[in-house]
Amino acid sequence: MKKTLINRLGLLGIVSLLSYAAAVVFSPLAYPGYDWMAQAVSDLSAADAQSALLWSQLSILYIVCGIVSIMAVCLFVEHKLNKLLRTGIYLFAAMNWISIVGYAMFPLSTAGKADTLQDIIHVYVVTVLVVILSIASLVVIMIGGFRDRRYHSLTIFAAFALLLMLAGAIGTGAVPQEYFGIPERFSVFAATGFNAVLGVYLFKGFEMRKS
Repeated sequence: MKKTLINRLGLLGIVSLLSYAAAVVFSPLAYPGYDWMAQAVSDLSAADAQSALLWSQLSILYIVCGIVSIMAVCLFVEHKLNKLLRTGIYLFAAMNWISIVGYAMFPLSTAGKADTLQDIIHVYVVTVLVVILSIASLVVIMIGGFRDRRYHSLTIFAAFALLLMLAGAIGTGAVPQEYFGIPERFSVFAATGFNAVLGVYLFKGFEMRKS
């Protein structure tokens, strides 16, 4: 299949993932005393965190490229795929928008705390919506992919992303506080990683199997 501009925009999903990974790995350099095993990723972008500026610089491509990639996917699959797959992708796009806009508008005011209205919205409104939409979108994509044998591989990727999210959610509540950051990273990378997967599918025109 000849690649069009919209197909090539899918590669931005990979750029987004790399930008996010860079922010997670290198932002702690500007945050003295940050313990990645014990602290959440969102602590790096807290309003009063010394790493907030570096985080913003390193994650800018994660934000821009990620949203462009997922919206290109939405445009490409319109009138293509089955209804469940399309619905799942649209829900995943909605999750991306809520995540980007919500966390930008309501960053944690102080790393590790959630005692102001801004923090409460960050944790109990934005995060809850992101989690619900993430799980719902992945489940719908799994069902849609299972029903169309051409996209069984997409079902596998969605199941893996969901497994990481659930492992992260369960793990953060099960492990001692000094290891909170480890399972938490399973969750945050699951969504960004799946966005990159959808970008690769877009680049290939959603033709992921041999004829």
